[in-house]
Amino acid sequence: MSRGDASDRLTGVSGASPTRVTVTDVARAAGVARATAARVLGGYGSVHAGLQERVREAAAALGYQPNTLARSMATGVTHTIGVVVADIGNPFFAGVVRGIADSARAAGYDTIVVNTDESAVREQDAVRVLLGKQIDGLVVASAVGAADDPAHLRAAVERGVPVVAVDRELPALDVDAVVIDNHDIAAAAVRHLTAAGHRRVALAWGPALPHRPRSLRTLLDASGRDLPTSGARLRGWADALTEAGHEPDPALVMTGSQTIEGVRRFVTRQLQADDPATAVFATETDAVLGTLAAARDLGLRIPEDLSVVGFDDSPWATVTVPALTMVEQPVRQLGQTAAARLVQRIEGRGAGAARTRALRGRLVERDSVAAPRA
Repeated sequence: MSRGDASDRLTGVSGASPTRVTVTDVARAAGVARATAARVLGGYGSVHAGLQERVREAAAALGYQPNTLARSMATGVTHTIGVVVADIGNPFFAGVVRGIADSARAAGYDTIVVNTDESAVREQDAVRVLLGKQIDGLVVASAVGAADDPAHLRAAVERGVPVVAVDRELPALDVDAVVIDNHDIAAAAVRHLTAAGHRRVALAWGPALPHRPRSLRTLLDASGRDLPTSGARLRGWADALTEAGHEPDPALVMTGSQTIEGVRRFVTRQLQADDPATAVFATETDAVLGTLAAARDLGLRIPEDLSVVGFDDSPWATVTVPALTMVEQPVRQLGQTAAARLVQRIEGRGAGAARTRALRGRLVERDSVAAPRA
C-alpha cells in the first residue's frame, strides 16, 4: 500500500479533518477495523504482521500523531517526568538537566523542566503545575529554604508520584537523593591549602543564614539542619583545618548575601582584616568570580598574594591567569543517576527504603595555590 493510496483514501472519508488525523481515519485508510488500528498504534495486543505494516504506512502517510492525553487518561501513565531546578542559568544545573534528559529519553520518557530562580514559592507553584500535568515522577533540585517545609513535595509522594532529590537532599522527606560527596571533597580542597601552609582559609559562599551564629558549633548545627549541601562543605572546611592543627574561625565563613557582589565585599573584608585570610575556598562558580574581583580590586596577585580553590570546574578556569585549582563535580552523571533511579521507582523496580547516593568529586590541581607570603 503506497502513501499516495492512503492519502487518497483519507480524502474520501466523510468529516475527516485535514489537521487532526484520528485512529478511525488511519483505520479507514488502511482498510482495517478501528480496533485493529488502535492495537497497532497503541502497541498492545496481537496483530498480523501484514496488517501492522498497512496501518503504520497509513499512519505515516496521513501524519498521524498519537493523542498522548487520551492515552494517559486511559492508562494513568504519561511517560513524562517533571524536573524542577533552582537556577537553569547556572552551568552546573544546566549540566544536571542535560543528564536527566538524556537518561530519561533512553528509558522512553519525556521531560518538562521548570526553573524556580531559587524561590521556594515558585518551586511550590511549579510542583503544583507539574502534578496537574499528570507527570509520572519528579526530579527536584530544591530551592534554598524550600526544603524546610516541603509540603508541596510531600503532596506528590502522597499521590504516589515518586520524587528524587538531586544535588540537595530533602531530609524532611523519605525520598531518594543523588548528591556529591560534599564533605569529603571540600575537606580535600582545604587540605590542599593547609598543605601549602595556609591557616587562615576563608569560606566564600557558606550557608545563607539570616543572622551570623556566635560560635562554630552553632554555625555547623544551623547549616547542617537546614542546608545539607552547604553544611556538608562547611563541615569539610572545618574538619580539614582542625586536622592541620588550626582553629576554624567562624568569622571566616560567609553567611550573608549569596551573590557575586556579596562575595566580593566579604572577601575584601577578610583580606583587609588585622589577621587576614591568605586563601579562599569558594564553593560556587559565582563565589569564585566574586573572589577574583576582590583580589583585582586590591591589586593582589594569585597565587603570590592570595591562594584560591574553587568549585564547579569549567573550561574557563583553564584560561585564566593563573589557571585555577577547582573541584570537578560529575555534573551530567548526577542527572543521569537521578533520572535512572526515578524511572526505577516509576516502573516498580526500585522497591525498598529511600537512599542517598553520593558521587565522588575530584580536585583538579592547577596554578592558583602557593605558600602564603611570610
